[in-house]
Amino acid sequence: MQKLIIGCGYVGSAVARKWLEEGYEVAALTRSEAHARQFSELGIRPIRGEVTQPETLQQLPEADTVLYAVGFDRSASRSRREVYVDGLEHVLSVMKERTQKIIYLSSTSVYGQSAGEWVDETSVCAPERENGQICLAAEQLFEKQGLLPGQTAGGSATAVILRLAGIYGPGRLLARMEQIKAGEPLLGRPDAWLNLIHLADIVNTILRCNTDIHLSSHYLVSDSRPVMRQEYYETLAQLLGAPPPHFAMAGDAELKSKSTRPNSTERAAGLNKRCNNNRLREELGVELQYPSIWEGLPQAIKNT
Repeated sequence: MQKLIIGCGYVGSAVARKWLEEGYEVAALTRSEAHARQFSELGIRPIRGEVTQPETLQQLPEADTVLYAVGFDRSASRSRREVYVDGLEHVLSVMKERTQKIIYLSSTSVYGQSAGEWVDETSVCAPERENGQICLAAEQLFEKQGLLPGQTAGGSATAVILRLAGIYGPGRLLARMEQIKAGEPLLGRPDAWLNLIHLADIVNTILRCNTDIHLSSHYLVSDSRPVMRQEYYETLAQLLGAPPPHFAMAGDAELKSKSTRPNSTERAAGLNKRCNNNRLREELGVELQYPSIWEGLPQAIKNT
């Protein structure tokens, strides 16, 4: 059986390695010749193409599972909406009749709650920031095309949407570690909440979704203990043997310019929300390897 990865970056490449270990054939879309060579060396079949150029997608192969994990490349000339919404629509037009299952990586930025409220898969999604609005518009394509569990319209594929909290793991903390070691001030409120998920637990969630288990349409993929930013950065500093961090509140305009990545630990103004992962653990049956930063940060630092 073949797996196809659209967006074989930090998360996608980790899933690819697992699928290869399990004996699957893995193909991955890339617009880069250098990445195509790297994929070949790893045993991944490279497919040259670009999600914003639909004419390049006709060569996408049939696959029993598609992992869609496209991130935003700031160096590219395309807008965030062109990549996340238009690009996804282009891929769905081709792949919904060439695959049985689509695992789509979204973000908890689709929630607009910002006063420390708890949210889960049933909570209202009314994001105030543009990146959250774009992520939500992308999610809504699956419902419009009849691809969610229980829908019958569209092609043969069924999709599951994974709303990822802030991603961390080996190699993902380097810039923040250097900032903490240097004693540089951190922008934003120290009492705002962070919702995080370790790379290994994202991979395990994706692998679980690739089984024959009954799936809901959405899962909130976050660890079991939201943490305030001050506690997070104090813990990180302690693990690094660095001085305690200090926070510098910026003006509203500067704060709003932060957190443009869907899965970032940089937050805009407000207290943010707290993510409830009950459905992930109890319904999907994912046993988190790193249920909080106290288990996950030491591993991430050691392997960075």
